[in-house]
Amino acid sequence: MKEYTTDQLRNVALVGHQGAGKTSLGESLLFATGAITRMGKVEEGNTVADFDEDERDRSLSIYTALLPIEYNDHKVNVLDAPGYVDFQGEARNAMRVADAALVVVDAVSGPEVGTELSFDYAAEFDVPLLVAINKMDRDNANFENALSALETRFPDYRFVPILLPIGSQADFSGVIDVLAMKAYTGAGTDGGDVPADLQDSAEEARLQLMEAVAESDDALLEKYFETETLSEDEIRQGLLSAARDASKKLVPVFALSATHSIGVIPVLDALIDYVLPPSMRRVAVQADRGGDVEYLEPPQSDSGPVVGYVFHSHTDKYGTLTYFRLFSGTLKGNDTLMNLDGGHDERLGSLMTMRGETQIPLDVVHAGDVAVVAKLRATHTGQTLASKGFTKYVTQPRFAEPVYAVAVHPRTQSDSAKMGEVLTDLTNADPTLRWRQDAALKQTILEGSGGTHIDIAISRAERNGVGMDTSI
Repeated sequence: MKEYTTDQLRNVALVGHQGAGKTSLGESLLFATGAITRMGKVEEGNTVADFDEDERDRSLSIYTALLPIEYNDHKVNVLDAPGYVDFQGEARNAMRVADAALVVVDAVSGPEVGTELSFDYAAEFDVPLLVAINKMDRDNANFENALSALETRFPDYRFVPILLPIGSQADFSGVIDVLAMKAYTGAGTDGGDVPADLQDSAEEARLQLMEAVAESDDALLEKYFETETLSEDEIRQGLLSAARDASKKLVPVFALSATHSIGVIPVLDALIDYVLPPSMRRVAVQADRGGDVEYLEPPQSDSGPVVGYVFHSHTDKYGTLTYFRLFSGTLKGNDTLMNLDGGHDERLGSLMTMRGETQIPLDVVHAGDVAVVAKLRATHTGQTLASKGFTKYVTQPRFAEPVYAVAVHPRTQSDSAKMGEVLTDLTNADPTLRWRQDAALKQTILEGSGGTHIDIAISRAERNGVGMDTSI
């Protein structure tokens, strides 16, 4: 992988309700850019993102997967986050390190609980939103109904269609870019004329786009009142500015089919155009955990202090991989950082990025990039890594309290000796998972976000060498 500097990077969380097609969209992005030669399917257990054994067994995303996409001299770090409610801790942490969120909505079901959670997380972290209305090829898919439901459920946001569907359900064959007024059929990247029967609806959508852009900028609004029109360049620049500013609450909307790669390349173009480069991100920090929030104001650069946040840890029989977002500064292999939460130094080994489970070496990590390091001594999810002299913590998400608990019992004497250590490793990796010794009950209690969450933890413990049985 080539080296990408800060302004060539984009960090996007792929979020939404379970089953909306996030992992399929990630797979399609990889395929469209040549990173893979064959698209896998969730139901066949062969996608790049769902590489963990539990994910493949259940056809369910459990952990956030990193999918770096190289396209048009940029790298888009796509963070494919779980939609299942038991694993929303992963989604929160992914949103914490993203510069925008692409919310995937099922064209059949419309917005669901996971959609609402994604909007909540975006508001919490001041993250701009884009929406992809996916599965336009499915029976009963309806773009207008899904869009109307979004407008009803989230009245504080203005949803602006950028890609309109050509056809629907079995007849879905392409998309219309209402900004450029070009039609893209199939998985093609060459724009053609808008079909005559869709010309009126495309022009109406373009007018709505123009009005939304004008209302987001005083200078453009004045120009629009004077001339009743804006140039394509003015619309483009206004849309770019508004889409990158979470306070404007203007949300570009795209119709697509991930499994057929229809509309995927225009969405990728949008992720580069409408997502802030990391240099322009302000970073929420605290002098003390739980203290007042301050901000590292932009620009962020390689010359700033090294400030990183660990958003994910993945442990298997080979050890632990630590995923972090470098908000500021630059890193090379074998550099030493301070773990502010633990109060100790950590010497980094070789730096890499991951594409699913595939390790890709990195010589240098620039400000704003997402990277992975193996075998850190004692650094866990949610902790801050920084250069000596920097003393502020990157703020952590607010996680919900556990709602489900079981008593766990080691199966053998050998399991008993290792159970506490393995449970600690699991809870260090997942802030929404907890364990404790209940003195009154004389039992070990494991707490989480639901039954599936606990089942996965028990399964992972067993694969890490400790068998446990449970009781309520």
